[in-house]
Amino acid sequence: MAEIIFDRPKSMTQAPFHYCPGCGHSVIHRLICEVIDELDLREKTIAVAPVGCAVLAYDYFDFDVSEAAHGRAAAVATGIKRVHPDKLVISYQGDGDLASIGMAETIHTANRGEKITVIFVNNTNYGMTGGQMAPTTLVGQVTATTPKGRNPETEGYPIRMAEMIASLQAVKYSVRTSVADFKGIVQTKKAIKKAFELQLNGGYSFVEILSNCSTNWGMNPVDANKHIVEKVAEYFPLGTFKE
Repeated sequence: MAEIIFDRPKSMTQAPFHYCPGCGHSVIHRLICEVIDELDLREKTIAVAPVGCAVLAYDYFDFDVSEAAHGRAAAVATGIKRVHPDKLVISYQGDGDLASIGMAETIHTANRGEKITVIFVNNTNYGMTGGQMAPTTLVGQVTATTPKGRNPETEGYPIRMAEMIASLQAVKYSVRTSVADFKGIVQTKKAIKKAFELQLNGGYSFVEILSNCSTNWGMNPVDANKHIVEKVAEYFPLGTFKE
C-alpha cells in the first residue's frame, strides 16, 4: 500500500480557489489550515472573512467562518472572542480592508489587547476592485488611482502596519513575513503557529504577510514574487517587531 506523504489539510475544503494564478492567498489559506490541523483546533476555530479578494474565504476553510462588513473584521472578531473566550478567533484581512477603511477597528482592537489573531495580507493595493492605491502602496507605484505613481506629497507614505501595531502596549506579538519564496513560506507558517499559541495563552497577535498581486502589478507570478524580495521587502522589512 502506497504511503501518503502529502495531502490536503482536513481544515480545508475541496473547493477550487477563485484566486488569480500565483496569488499568495491560496498559500496562506493552506498554511493556516495546516497549523490548525497540527494544533488540533479545527473544532475550536472561528474565522472572520474580509471584504476583498478573500471575501469567499468561507468556501475554503472547513471550520466556522463569519463575514464582516468592509474593514470591520477585527471588530466582529472581538465580539466573537468575548462571547466564546475558549475559541481560536482569526481575523483575516487585506491591506485596503485593514489599513484603510478598517484602520480605526484595527488600531483600537490591538490597543485593547483583544485576544484574537489578525492575519494581514499586504499586496500593496486594493486587489479585488481593480488595483487602486492602498495605504501600503509603495512610493512611485502605479495603480488605477495613481497613474503617475504614488506621490508622498499628495498621497502620503506607505504605512508599516506591523511596526505600528508593535508600538501598542497590549500587543503580545507582531511580525512580518512573506510567501514570495520557500524560506518565507516556512517562516510564515511558524509565525502563524506562534500567533495562534499566543492567542490561546491570552494575547493579541498580528501577522503581516507580504504577498503578490501579479494581475494588478502587471507581472507574471514569478516576477511578482521576485519583486517582493527585491523591492517590497526593502520598504517593508521582514522580522519580528514584538514578542
